[in-house]
Amino acid sequence: MQLNPHLPLVYHPNYSFSFDPNHRFVMSKFAYLYEHVQSLGLINDNLTQPVLGTPEPLELVHCENYINDLWHNRLDEKAMRRIGLPWSKELMARTFTAPLGTLQAARLALKHGIACHLAGGTHHAHTDFGSGYCMVNDLAFTSETLIKSGEVTNILIFDLDVHQGDGTAAMLEHQPYAYTCSIHCEKNFPFRKSSSDLDISLAPNVADSEYLGVVDDTLSYLLNTLNPDLVLYDAGVDVWQQDGLGKLDISWQGIEQRDHLVFKRCLERNVPVATVIGGGYDKDHRRLAARHGIVVEQAARF
Repeated sequence: MQLNPHLPLVYHPNYSFSFDPNHRFVMSKFAYLYEHVQSLGLINDNLTQPVLGTPEPLELVHCENYINDLWHNRLDEKAMRRIGLPWSKELMARTFTAPLGTLQAARLALKHGIACHLAGGTHHAHTDFGSGYCMVNDLAFTSETLIKSGEVTNILIFDLDVHQGDGTAAMLEHQPYAYTCSIHCEKNFPFRKSSSDLDISLAPNVADSEYLGVVDDTLSYLLNTLNPDLVLYDAGVDVWQQDGLGKLDISWQGIEQRDHLVFKRCLERNVPVATVIGGGYDKDHRRLAARHGIVVEQAARF
């Protein structure tokens, strides 16, 4: 099937910067993902660049003290250790720009039916603290922004990262128009889970067939029940069987089938879908970027 070169994409060059190549979090993956998507012939006049971010817009969902202390490097050592990333001005630039990229992708999806952000999915960030390589929560920010502006009536966050979207669940617990669903490996980070509107915990080593059945049944049920104006899809690739932090047994082809299935189910019901890349861990940084590229390639098939 031919790829659509006009698929709306969102990316900023500040997503990757000089960073310890041996750190568990692969900061280079965003630039490598851009290169990979470009090699597929999918980058031309369809690429949107978000504006540079600052803390102020994130005050919609985050504690003002927390994000300003984060921005100015005033968090204590314990708080930074919980985040797991070393503070830098470059990190702050990308941290506060990326949520604007997810919001941009959501608006493009509302207009065009589908759009992909080449970053995002920082679902472990809570209102007043960061965790698990996540400092601010782009999914909660985008949802609240669109609901409060009246651009959507209701929104479904469909989180298929291997780790539970605990921050998103906690931050949107009292937002009746945002529905959070997380399908994740039960015995994995975070070890203290929040309560999503729907949590499906998978046993370790679940393989393709069972996994795809759960994804299809769950998404079909939610689309029929909620009839959302938009799906925010966290397409984490840490479900892969060789991922450094995964614990599931999903093949590369299984991820391709999963992403294709999500787009198919959403679009056959005329529900716009915006994607973020979520988690993925691999010492082979270019292979990781190619894995994150699966969701973009599958989107371009529609």
